[in-house]
Amino acid sequence: MTPQHRTNNPQWSDDDGGRSYLRGLPVLTGNGPGFDINAVPADPVSLFITWLKDAVNAEVPEPHAMTLSTVDAQGSPRARVLILKAVDAQGWHFAVNSVSQKGHDLSANPSAALTFYWPALVRQVRICGIVVNDGAEASAQDFLARPLGSRAMALTLRQSQPLTDSAELGTEIEKAHRKLSDNPNFVPDEWISYGVQPHQVEFWEGTSDRRHLRLSYQRNGERWDRGRLWP
Repeated sequence: MTPQHRTNNPQWSDDDGGRSYLRGLPVLTGNGPGFDINAVPADPVSLFITWLKDAVNAEVPEPHAMTLSTVDAQGSPRARVLILKAVDAQGWHFAVNSVSQKGHDLSANPSAALTFYWPALVRQVRICGIVVNDGAEASAQDFLARPLGSRAMALTLRQSQPLTDSAELGTEIEKAHRKLSDNPNFVPDEWISYGVQPHQVEFWEGTSDRRHLRLSYQRNGERWDRGRLWP
């Protein structure tokens, strides 16, 4: 694949909102390894794991990072980047604090979309489905496996709330560290591991001529229907 390189060195202009500058930036500069749509596995999990390993082998930074998109009770969408914790027959798993904005969104509307993007391979994977609670045991295992600093921050239960005093942040983190020192196996009830049980999974590999390869898996009862999509 011949990547599209920048042909000039435009300067940012407020007159067009930076349109010319942005259009001059290179796109699709990775090296798509290609895949045979007619020889893919029957389920999307197997293909996803293969693609994830391809990204790891290609040394893509943080290949397990994904964008989680949710919708709140008022219908407003939000997106943020999280880390994939596991993927299996039950879905794609991640963990969040239930009192965070993410947690509130999932409580109001238990459905989500996940997006993985590996630019070095010009690949994306998009997953849409319902979100289910993995249960107390999985949630505890996830929390206890996190680094100490991450657990301490989670114990503040203040994510996304307004912060007006940096000293207060330090005080709350110190309190959390003391709590974990006194009880290293403490797990807050608010920490929940979730799984996205997909009804659709799409695999996308880009090409410079825009004849992108797109493969969609659609849930059909206990099986998956597969089909190629127009670019």
